[in-house]
Amino acid sequence: MSKLPEESFRDTIGTIDKEGKRAFIYPKKPKGPFYDKRKLLSYFLLVFLVAAPFIKINGHQFLMFNVLERRFNIFSFPFWPQDFHLFVISMIIGVVGLALFTVVFGRIFCGWFCPQTIFMEMVFRRIEFWIDGDRGAQIRLQKQEWNAEKIRKRVTKWIVFFIISFLIANVFLAYLVSSDRLLLMIKEGPALHTSTLIALLIFTGVFYFVFAWFREQVCIIACPYGRMQGVLLDNKSINVAYDHVRGEKELGRAKFNKQEDRAATGKGDCIDCKLCVHVCPTGIDIRNGTQLECINCTACMDECDTMMENVGLPKGLIRYASEDKIVKKEKFQFTTRMKGYTAVLVILIGVLVGMLFLRNDVEATILRLPGQLFEHKGENISNVYTYKIINKTTKEFNEVTFKLVDPKGEIILVGNPQVKVKPDAIAKGTLFIEINPAYIEGDKIKLKIEVYEGDVLIETTTTNFMGPRSFNQ
Repeated sequence: MSKLPEESFRDTIGTIDKEGKRAFIYPKKPKGPFYDKRKLLSYFLLVFLVAAPFIKINGHQFLMFNVLERRFNIFSFPFWPQDFHLFVISMIIGVVGLALFTVVFGRIFCGWFCPQTIFMEMVFRRIEFWIDGDRGAQIRLQKQEWNAEKIRKRVTKWIVFFIISFLIANVFLAYLVSSDRLLLMIKEGPALHTSTLIALLIFTGVFYFVFAWFREQVCIIACPYGRMQGVLLDNKSINVAYDHVRGEKELGRAKFNKQEDRAATGKGDCIDCKLCVHVCPTGIDIRNGTQLECINCTACMDECDTMMENVGLPKGLIRYASEDKIVKKEKFQFTTRMKGYTAVLVILIGVLVGMLFLRNDVEATILRLPGQLFEHKGENISNVYTYKIINKTTKEFNEVTFKLVDPKGEIILVGNPQVKVKPDAIAKGTLFIEINPAYIEGDKIKLKIEVYEGDVLIETTTTNFMGPRSFNQ
């Protein structure tokens, strides 16, 4: 009979051995209904991740995170540097939503939606199963001497992993610099974009290192979400959980014996086959309770259900359940904390929606040129300004003009009296504003300026004007 869980509890992570060195995990190839559902969802998300930067709606890339130019597209909605507050609120909504999701369903995001898990388990791990074989074959291959078979399998796997990492790096670059620019660089060739090629190879190296060597340690060591999970979870959170009440009973776990009546002996339903441990991609024993490394991938659930069915015991020894559900048989409750997160999320979404409706498609900024004083132009006083017009639409504006509304005066553009602004572009220039001293009161006055496209008002902005009264103190 096996020891009770409190006597055999694992207090070290599975990716490091007793000497502190890297211990590779060789999980068993998972199979079962939950794994089949994960595969379908993962393939859909893989297609989405690869296609998103190449999809355009209204001329805008569906997803783009151009950090260098501070331009972001989220679901084809463009965010310019001037919209950074909207982007920040969107990110806060994402964090609060993920926190709420974790409080209710645990770390299910990691096992079902996280790109790291999807690429690792549904791409690289499956290629590894195809080349190296299942758990037993991989362990034997690792211990095997470097003969022709091992060299062939290792080199094949490394080459395939590098090619896939290179493709992922290209997709990643499309998110950063836009798919149009990426395709243009590919068409022009690497000779004209040496710096980009170097960056691409660096990204390829990072992805190759993560998926070929670092692997599940990203989830265990590097990912901050795993740490956040420990703060957010409580006894009412739904996790992939081992029913220790049913699995241990009075006498704990024991190997299966088909000749005995297990219920009458007081032995737990867990037959200590350890398949739930062998199939785990992070190397934990789910029977030790909720752990930092668990990514809720459900591989142990499928394996345990299959074994329970084979030995004639009820399924669900490992299942989605809360600690209170297992111990107290309590049904799921939407707790006060969950309601609080929901209220904050609803408020933030409402604020974001309101800001999006108030957001202008065209934004104009007019600023006095720093360090420049006023000038006398005949009877008028003149100030020099720089202007910037941001066109956030896919429409081109060919006849942009300025009109001084309050007070009365004249705006004189340097160069072409009509400004052209291309789609998703910025137009910059210089202009003079001349006002009669009779309309100037105080040291500075605020000007109201309207911006027109032809006869259509597209924006209203304000700026300050300095007159000679600034020196009459």
